[in-house]
Amino acid sequence: MKMFSVAHKTAFVVDHCPYMAESSRQQVECDVLTKSRAQGVIPLAPVSKSLWTCAVECSMEYCRILYDVYPTNKLINYIVSDSEFHILNTWRQEDQSTHELMSALAAVGPPNPREDPECCSVLHGLVAAVESLCKLTELQREQRTALMDTAERVANRGRIICLTNAKSDTHVRMLEDCIQETLLEKNKLAAGSDRLMAIQQCELVLVHIFPLGEDTLVSDRPKKEISPLLTSEVHSVRAGRHLATKLNILVQQHFDLASTTITNIPMKEEQHANTSANYDVELLHHRDAHLEFFKSGDLHMAGSTSRDSGLKETVTLKWCTPRTNSIELHYCTGAYRISPTDVNSRPSSCLTNFLLNGRSVLLEQPRKSGSKVISHMLSSHGGEIFLHVLNSTRSTLEDPPSISEGCGGRVTDYRITDFGEFMRENRLTPVAESSPNLGGKFPADRAKAQLERYTRYWPMIISQTTIFNMQAVVPLANLIVKEALSEEDVLTCQKTVYNLVDMERKNDPLPISTVGSRGKGPKRDEQYRIMWNELETLVKTHAGGSERHQLVLDCIVACRSKPPEEEERKKRGRKREEREERPEKNGNKEVEDKSWQDSERLKGVLEKEEQESEVIKDSPDSPEPLNKKPRLATEEVQPSEKTKGPVSLLALWTNRITVANSRKHQEFAGRASSVNNKTELYQHLKDDNGMDVHENGKASR
Repeated sequence: MKMFSVAHKTAFVVDHCPYMAESSRQQVECDVLTKSRAQGVIPLAPVSKSLWTCAVECSMEYCRILYDVYPTNKLINYIVSDSEFHILNTWRQEDQSTHELMSALAAVGPPNPREDPECCSVLHGLVAAVESLCKLTELQREQRTALMDTAERVANRGRIICLTNAKSDTHVRMLEDCIQETLLEKNKLAAGSDRLMAIQQCELVLVHIFPLGEDTLVSDRPKKEISPLLTSEVHSVRAGRHLATKLNILVQQHFDLASTTITNIPMKEEQHANTSANYDVELLHHRDAHLEFFKSGDLHMAGSTSRDSGLKETVTLKWCTPRTNSIELHYCTGAYRISPTDVNSRPSSCLTNFLLNGRSVLLEQPRKSGSKVISHMLSSHGGEIFLHVLNSTRSTLEDPPSISEGCGGRVTDYRITDFGEFMRENRLTPVAESSPNLGGKFPADRAKAQLERYTRYWPMIISQTTIFNMQAVVPLANLIVKEALSEEDVLTCQKTVYNLVDMERKNDPLPISTVGSRGKGPKRDEQYRIMWNELETLVKTHAGGSERHQLVLDCIVACRSKPPEEEERKKRGRKREEREERPEKNGNKEVEDKSWQDSERLKGVLEKEEQESEVIKDSPDSPEPLNKKPRLATEEVQPSEKTKGPVSLLALWTNRITVANSRKHQEFAGRASSVNNKTELYQHLKDDNGMDVHENGKASR
């Protein structure tokens, strides 16, 4: 069935009555040469547009955006209403352009303020709009011909946008009643005609325009269903830029458009050719260009920089400095036509001319930290500018990652075997049509309910679970997910719980994962506490299924509450562990004291060596001693424990090695026989035969 949406046909009805010639009271400055004006020249007075001019300009902007984004299959029929209606174009594709509409509006001219207002009414245009919606478009005619046997399956829907100056809410209700009556009347005529189609749905968007500084007599009203054929909404808007903003928002709502603001666009200044400034340009395009943002949650929404009071949402993308050539190929997931919001501004004009000259611009998401992500690209094809969506995530064309690598290579201990068993238990099989519906549920609903029960608590990683790694818990885990439990199932679950209590009494080890933790992991009491918490969490998710599920939970809660003798036994076990750890600490302390004694003895030996070396240096007859490399142990000898306190493991080990090395060489004879660390040199040369001692130890008579 070919469905034509409401957006396929839009009828614009613009009021051309005398009251539309009233001033909007929004002044436009004409004297732009204030600084260079010569003396004595009277400045030009500001002018203000009429309500008709504001309505025509804003409706033309609506049409321009629509034609830019949807060149085909989104059609507009423009109607002007005064004492009679004037249809400015048709549903044919060749009439769908702003040039055709502007030429026709120029022929119509402004409203005549001297015309009799009693003869003028916007009703003439609304009736003509309903008649126009009954006419077939070229696309509808093709589909109706292709489906000749079932031509009634081609739908006919449309929208009417009326720009007028209503008198009151009562006047608005009168216009809605008139359109409702006209719809019923024209549908009767279309039922007996081959050239017309009955209207299945019509949307009326009535925009009440009033001058600045006046209070509105018409209140806003959201979309309301008048009848199965007609829905209506009312917008009361001030003329001028407020009306332009309202129609800009309406065109986005009517045709699923979204706004993107390109920021930090470098552009040379007109006054200073050597300098440049950064500008922003807002673009409109189809909403699907932001689809990846909505999926990933990286949507950077901001308020539009327009001067209007209503805030519009826009997605911000930054101009990426390294521009790209159109020759380069990029992996694009979509391309959408764009339309500048302010087409006549200098930044928009410069950007469009830059792109139409064959250049392409990459756009990146604004981020406070991390690497930049290029998500979109602007480029032109055949004289039209497109916003390309670049793939910023893993490409579907690449090989999928191995499950052993994990997500991003970080997680590797997935429960792959358990997941295979999970899929085997939840396979879908064809069901015969004659099979009865158990409990009044369809097979698909029963399958969804079972899948929901099985996934209420199902950790994906081995290190995140304890009970699913224990063979003793398997019977309970398989039974608790059932929709209904029998008496035998409850007894099996309770037996499993009692087995776990017995394991805890025997102090059996549990398969607790120590990945990412230092040391031996949690103690045995903590391991069982983690296991009981997880088991209670699993059963709680199913406790509301039936009373027997609740019995299993009550059994777990009762077993977790320890009797007093059990707590006393736990305390005795902890004291025993502390007593076992205490001898180890005492042994370490004895080793530490012994090392300090060795270090003190070594310190005394080193002091003796320093004093002897000073005696040798002070002797004029002794040769110059060799410059030996000082021992590192002298620098590392630590003060005593009483003065310093606890020492590091490195200092203890260094002292031990130094003491061991000092025992491996023979001590000097002079140092061994010294008195108060002093000994006399050359004693064998001093005798009573009159020998003199000369240099280098040589004697002469």
